[in-house]
Amino acid sequence: MDQLPLVLGAGAAVLLVSVLAVRVSIRLGLPSLLLYLGIGVLIGEAGLGLEFDDATLTQSLGLAALVMILTEGGLTTRWQTVKPALWPGIALSTVGVAVSVAITGAALHWLLGLDWRMALLWGAVLASTDAAAVFSVLRSAGIGKRLVGTLEVESGINDAPAYIAVVVLASGTTVDWTLPLLVLYELGAGLVIGLLLGWLGAFALRKAALPATGLYPVATVAVCVVAYSSGQLAHASGLLATYVAGVVLGNSRLPHRSDTLSFAEGLGWLAQIGLFVLLGLFASPGRLLESLVQGLVAGAVVLLLARPASVLLSVLPFRLPWREQVFLSWAGLRGAVPIVLAMIPLAQGVPGAQQLVDAVFVLVIVLTLLQGATLTPLGRWLGLSDSTEAKEIQVDAAPLDELGAELLQVRIQRGSRMHGVYVSELRLPPGASVSLVVRDGKSFTPQATSRLQELDQLLVVTTEEARTTAERRLRAIDRAGRLARWRGESGT
Repeated sequence: MDQLPLVLGAGAAVLLVSVLAVRVSIRLGLPSLLLYLGIGVLIGEAGLGLEFDDATLTQSLGLAALVMILTEGGLTTRWQTVKPALWPGIALSTVGVAVSVAITGAALHWLLGLDWRMALLWGAVLASTDAAAVFSVLRSAGIGKRLVGTLEVESGINDAPAYIAVVVLASGTTVDWTLPLLVLYELGAGLVIGLLLGWLGAFALRKAALPATGLYPVATVAVCVVAYSSGQLAHASGLLATYVAGVVLGNSRLPHRSDTLSFAEGLGWLAQIGLFVLLGLFASPGRLLESLVQGLVAGAVVLLLARPASVLLSVLPFRLPWREQVFLSWAGLRGAVPIVLAMIPLAQGVPGAQQLVDAVFVLVIVLTLLQGATLTPLGRWLGLSDSTEAKEIQVDAAPLDELGAELLQVRIQRGSRMHGVYVSELRLPPGASVSLVVRDGKSFTPQATSRLQELDQLLVVTTEEARTTAERRLRAIDRAGRLARWRGESGT
């Protein structure tokens, strides 16, 4: 107990420094994860001298952080964005993983002289893209929604098959014809568990009248964690169940949805910061230098051979333009996930696992610097980036339990086609009406002839029966303007 104030104070100080590092990373143009790793290294044996080498604890904490990151990613994923890219994303996260494991394993068996099982284990560790990196980088890069959706689906799902492959190869289990059936079961069961718990959680949260607003975000995140636990206990993919449950919840009519997303985003940042600082603390600069050549070789194989081949074969049926295929090939961002996966064989005492962990550290640092700095310029050079693309309106709902009604808070984003629309042209269903408009910090009660503008905030009071129709109508006008119905836009 005497050490508790010191431990809490040191942890809070590291967290504050890491939060400030976000601004520093933006100004320097460096990915923030590198600064977090650097903070961990400075605290560790090469800096302040704090020694930490518990691979089992690192693996457990890493998986816990990954669950939080996938929860945040699922909750903030818009179904409207990923729906057109669902099947290419699934292909990349399944077929792409298999192709990447095979090509990386074969190349490293030949180049580094690894035995086949260890070479394939390297391939499985390096096959997964990083959800945290994709969610944080691509959503602000101005890339088209289809590409962003494809990469979001891939990064949210491909952790699951990569994790299964690593566990199987690290455990020494005989690889035979039953392995594909095992993978199909784990992924299928994880999908069903995620869908079921996400739907049940959304239904319960809509019906429950919790005594405090802050309990809704906590309960939502708890549902996603329960999905992970349920998946693992059912010998299915808990990681996939987590992400799917998050997507279902994030696209449901949740009370206080905006507060929930903000809470989940904060948890996601906390998980990223804690994970990368922990990994930096675990790293040994001396060993990293010894693994420099192997890390560079593995990185070159993944970046220039395995990733392009996996993209080409995965999206072949979808006939994507070559520009999009080039961008998808370069956007296979690696981050904490490969390092966490590499901890699994190390915690199990697999010979050569420490060499794998060190090489993956080197690879992640090099590829993050290279890809993180060039991804947005590449999108512009390929003609795929559009910095003027409008963001979808934000709709937050709060239940008015005693009145049997709901209050929708709508934020009109820049570039929205709702700009210039008269209130009368919204044509909200009976039971819904715009009660207040906030513009430039001033509020007024709108009339039918009031004209909406960008950055306006609207308060819409609606009955529970009209709530869904009202929100769909608002989203339809946001996308297609006052003639949304004639243009076939339903707002779903």
